[in-house]
Amino acid sequence: MQALYAQLLVGLINGSFYALLSLGLAVIFGMLNIINFAHGALYMMGAFCAYFLLNLVGLNYWWALLIAPILVGIFGMILERTMLQWLTGLDHLYGLLLTFGIALIVQGVFQNYFGSSGLPYAIPDQLKGGINLGFMFLPIYRAWVVIFSLVICVATWFLIEKTRLGAYLRAATENPTLVRAFGINVPRMITLTYGLGVGLAALAGVLSAPINQVRPLMGADLIIVVFAVVVIGGMGSIMGSIITGFALGVIEGLTKYFYPEASNTVVFVLMVLVLLVKPTGLTGRAA
Repeated sequence: MQALYAQLLVGLINGSFYALLSLGLAVIFGMLNIINFAHGALYMMGAFCAYFLLNLVGLNYWWALLIAPILVGIFGMILERTMLQWLTGLDHLYGLLLTFGIALIVQGVFQNYFGSSGLPYAIPDQLKGGINLGFMFLPIYRAWVVIFSLVICVATWFLIEKTRLGAYLRAATENPTLVRAFGINVPRMITLTYGLGVGLAALAGVLSAPINQVRPLMGADLIIVVFAVVVIGGMGSIMGSIITGFALGVIEGLTKYFYPEASNTVVFVLMVLVLLVKPTGLTGRAA
């Protein structure tokens, strides 16, 4: 039973990263209609920002949680202003190829300077140790990652679905001409939305750094699974990405316990089954 609980915890941890990353992808696709294949590289940049802030500037983990998503979000907004904005109205394939090229460049630059091995990032003192629950030993940091990720996901959903700003964002994607007539700067909103999605990826990178170490290819190992999560939940569906991310993490953890050989493919098997039954995903809507 302890092994089962341990795998469930690992599944929840992975589900937290899946949920944050797929949420950022869903925000970008749902609001901007861009398939952002650079998401994994930007997740990696968030982890490296935390590493640089600690070792070069002397700012600890708590500052990194705040600063790293902002820095990477600004980098994402520069990308959107200089490259992605020219893809408006074009086929999705152009955006996918461009962002895939950006991901290869970013990963190549970091790999050239830091190699492929991982760099250590220490767990903050306040979150070290664990709690004995009787049936298992729960590391405090891993519990923090799950709870914090869930709070961020729900807050993002509330911002987009329940606030006036979110209504403006959704309206700008449906009818930008009408929204401009109300005096709203639509290009600026699009840029900020891309920055928000990228910032969520960077936040996941900071959370991951003490667990998975900081590696140039850490995003490449994750991005394919995250795209599968987004497809299962429904492309552009905010709540679908959150629920599916956590659920698939748990399913993956259970699979590692009951049938380890299938743990690396169970997500893709589920994706195929869902697409056969409902091509728009679990919570997606037909165009």
